[in-house]
Amino acid sequence: MWRLRFLRKEVFYMSKCFAGNEVFSARTERKETGVHCIEYKNIRMAYGEKVIIENFNLAVEKGEFVTIIGSSGCGKTTILKMVNGLVRPVSGEILIDGRSIREMDLTALRRNIGYAIQGSVLFPHMTVEKNIAYVPNLINKKDKAKTAQAVEKWMRIVGLDEELKTRYPSEISGGQQQRVGIARALAASPEILLMDEPFGAVDEITRSSLQDEIARIHRETGITILFVTHDIDEALRLGTRVLVMNEGRAQQFALPREILNHPATDFVRQLIRKKELYAS
Repeated sequence: MWRLRFLRKEVFYMSKCFAGNEVFSARTERKETGVHCIEYKNIRMAYGEKVIIENFNLAVEKGEFVTIIGSSGCGKTTILKMVNGLVRPVSGEILIDGRSIREMDLTALRRNIGYAIQGSVLFPHMTVEKNIAYVPNLINKKDKAKTAQAVEKWMRIVGLDEELKTRYPSEISGGQQQRVGIARALAASPEILLMDEPFGAVDEITRSSLQDEIARIHRETGITILFVTHDIDEALRLGTRVLVMNEGRAQQFALPREILNHPATDFVRQLIRKKELYAS
């Protein structure tokens, strides 16, 4: 099944993250309204007797680019998928603009949240144009002109030549496929974009180019982004704030420079130390 999007922005820094009894906060340039774009409240997730996430609380403001990094199996992808209802917590609430997703129609919710994942997840039997137009077609019904405008707009924004419209996924490069995936995730103009290691399957040069593109798209559109990565450099480069997780708990939620200069736990310190050793 294919899940897709919504979009928008403002630059600031403020909100709070609670992990157990610990509170993490960051300064902002905009006043707190009391209603967050995305909020996790007392989340618990378990598979049988194995607890994955315990007492997880996080508030994300509109327009933030939150990168999420941590050890394998720490719950990064799980908390991402909770936002569009692909994973349902055992207990706790996920709120979008102050409203619990339990009260929402999940099909409508998923059409209004962009979702981009690692590798090529395009429909192989559809052209680039039809892949990008998939969700706008569902929303716009018979308004083909509106859908065509959306396709042209997002192809231009993600840096895809118009001549690629009629090509199939197998006829374009891996980097172009990732750009098509991003354009498709954004084509319905969502306010939220979820990205799960979207650049993990491409070479380093293409990866760097795609990082530049998503940073530019964030600046230009103001979309709220949650971005899972295993790469600390990517997390620090892209995030307006970085969430570091380990064993289902938030270790630190702060500005990139705060993570680098004032790691909050031994786990965060080890993560930064590995980055420094690798760089040297």
